[in-house]
Amino acid sequence: MPIDILLISGMKEATREALPRGVDYITLPALQKNEQGQYGARSLGLSLTSIIQLRSQIIRAAIIEYQPDLLIVDNVPRGAVRELDATLDYVKTQTHIRCVLGLRDILDTPDVVQRDWQRAENEAAIRRYYDAIWIYGDPKVYDLTQQYHFAVDTRAKMKSLGYLDQRQRLRHMGASQLKQVQSLNLPDKDFVLGVVGGGQDGADLAIAFAKASLPKGLSGVLITGPFMPLEVKKRVQAIAEKRPNFYLVDYLEEPTYLMKRASRVVAMGGYNTTCEILSFQKKALIVPRVTPRQEQWIRAEQLQKLGLLDTLHPSKISPKKLSSWLKQPMKGVKSRQVIQMNAAQNIVNEVQRLLCDVSLPKAC
Repeated sequence: MPIDILLISGMKEATREALPRGVDYITLPALQKNEQGQYGARSLGLSLTSIIQLRSQIIRAAIIEYQPDLLIVDNVPRGAVRELDATLDYVKTQTHIRCVLGLRDILDTPDVVQRDWQRAENEAAIRRYYDAIWIYGDPKVYDLTQQYHFAVDTRAKMKSLGYLDQRQRLRHMGASQLKQVQSLNLPDKDFVLGVVGGGQDGADLAIAFAKASLPKGLSGVLITGPFMPLEVKKRVQAIAEKRPNFYLVDYLEEPTYLMKRASRVVAMGGYNTTCEILSFQKKALIVPRVTPRQEQWIRAEQLQKLGLLDTLHPSKISPKKLSSWLKQPMKGVKSRQVIQMNAAQNIVNEVQRLLCDVSLPKAC
């Protein structure tokens, strides 16, 4: 039987991608975090209280009308600034709806997680509302069930599913996405790929990468991201214009196309980018974000200990440091032989198990 999926997100960029039949989006008024990790409206001139109330009402109304069999909440048990409380209260009254929390492999340092989770009463919410917690990671890298000192009943709901193998995305690459890449006239091979996430805080890495000396025979390709400040983008463009073997890309619907073909990668340490690097087993240097959270730094350090990538603290970033790393001999990487990369199939298995528990014929 066909399965319908409704995605609710504050990332309007996600709607640029072609969706398969049976999948649709609701885009929420967007939030953003400042350097201190505090939320605010990204675009609208609304107070934090007003935009959270608006988002909360949209989410609850969508769940009431859509009546899902399974609600999967990403990362924050009660949503940003507790925007999910009303929805979770409603879901609790619907015995056919199963509720799952999905967590990344690493949240932050143990002391910060313990403080933040106690303040938000997250474990109380998990105890009351959630049937399971899926961890998108491998305890070989970081075992959050032990590191964060969660209560016994919280840990009992947790299951590590492995990392998400990003190679599967290329199977669904559409003609428009391929045409977008081809229109850029980028090199097919022998290039170093630079990735700075959305670009909003990637200025130092982007500029250092644009100035770095590339090994003979290699070109440079930098994806600046949709949120890079205009003044930073202009500085990078000015540098790139003087380098015939250097290419800038604002945004790609499917960046894994370039990740697969890159000889090596220099990137910030966001979860998705790291999964792409591991999936394609790329020789990579990670320059992680360290504020307002230590998540990226912890992940990069742990993966470096396993020999799966190199890392550089952002306080030490410079064109010289990047040039030095690029000149080093590069050993082959066997990420998929070291850590679990089968989260996608494990998610399918867990969905079937949860829905069978409530006797839904279409899942069993």
